[in-house]
Amino acid sequence: MFQEKKSEEAPTFWLPTSELPNTPANSFWRRLDRVLSEFGFGDKVRELCAPYYTMNPAKGGRPGIDPEVYFKMLMVGFFENLASERSIAARCADSLSVREFLHYALTEETPHHSSFTIIRQRLAQEVYESVFGLILVALKGKKLLKGKRLAIDSSVLEANASMRSLENRMTKEAYWDYVKRLAAKAGVDANDPKEVKRFDRKRKGRKTSNKDWKNPHDPDARVAPDKKRVTRMLYKPEHAVDMDTGAIVDVQLQLGDHHDAKNIASSVSEIEERMNLAIGNAPEKAVVQVFVADMGYYDLKELAELQARGIRTAVADSVRNRKLEKLSEEKLRTLRCAKRTLRSESGRALMRRRGELCERSFEHVLDEGGARRTTLKGQENIFKRYLIQAACMNLSLIMRTMTGIGTLKQTWAAPAEAFAAIIALIRRILSPMPQSNPSIWAWTESRVARAP
Repeated sequence: MFQEKKSEEAPTFWLPTSELPNTPANSFWRRLDRVLSEFGFGDKVRELCAPYYTMNPAKGGRPGIDPEVYFKMLMVGFFENLASERSIAARCADSLSVREFLHYALTEETPHHSSFTIIRQRLAQEVYESVFGLILVALKGKKLLKGKRLAIDSSVLEANASMRSLENRMTKEAYWDYVKRLAAKAGVDANDPKEVKRFDRKRKGRKTSNKDWKNPHDPDARVAPDKKRVTRMLYKPEHAVDMDTGAIVDVQLQLGDHHDAKNIASSVSEIEERMNLAIGNAPEKAVVQVFVADMGYYDLKELAELQARGIRTAVADSVRNRKLEKLSEEKLRTLRCAKRTLRSESGRALMRRRGELCERSFEHVLDEGGARRTTLKGQENIFKRYLIQAACMNLSLIMRTMTGIGTLKQTWAAPAEAFAAIIALIRRILSPMPQSNPSIWAWTESRVARAP
């Protein structure tokens, strides 16, 4: 004999918050909250957002969400590798440690995912850039920002748009309607999908150009090849990284078909100006001394402008057999100067450092920070959130310096690191004794080497 279990309303009971269960993640969110409080993040964010809210309570209306809570929820998305705002809101509602980080009690309802859209539309892009600048100021205070040697690189970000939804810019036809019309003119049965696809693969002049096609759901997305040479709808995030500390000093979100070397000299000037504005220097102060990039940024005209400003350039030539006799004297000087830098020992060290730090920044933001495939649409909307994700990468650098742990995963791995440190200490004490199991000592050495 059994009876169906039905949910019943739980009786009211009192329990002190100090007796609520804690998790290993709790320590990370508490540390992050202390770091943010140390440089007054909440007060500064509320000051930045105040002009976009009606602060007079006499006018009525429901009180808005604290801007500090909004930006903290975006941080949760970065550190928990959550791509969508819906999943961020669900995580904030379910987790006791995240609720404590947001300063929400168990009886309070956390913000709904639709609030992200409303706040993002309310706040201007300048607010997000200023929040990114707040983290740069904190980096400067911890001596983690120098800005003298910059490395620039770009990656790809998959747009929330499908190739199947492309439509012609002139005729407004969907792609397959356009192909069916061409197939019918060529005498192919337009009602047979296999015949139409075969015709499309072999038709002369087949090209999906961004000048002719767009996605109506996200007009800013562009058709371009990703890192695996697969054609998708993409955006191109671009990072400027401090070569001395690994901090991201500036980010941009370019269109998917943007050429890396286009206007790179003016881009370096804008990066320098924004960095000076964020850390309190005079806007015209020359800070950048070295510029490092891969061959995608090689352009003799742009490099000549950078070298004229006294900036040392380390960029690999994208053309192997360049015809030197066709170059002007000025371009020859630029070419020789760039090659001389690359062939030097310091130049090779700079290129190795660029590959390490730039790829690391993209790994943190795109692959571990939930930004590789966006759930938003429109360049401005994506850029607003991407600015905060890049700022979180800088924030993790501050936390690693202050507390020894910069990410949530490091918090989970901390017990193993502590155990490895204890074993290493025992080994040093017993070093005169023979090693019974060399593999254990090798394992502890590797764990200690990776410890923060």
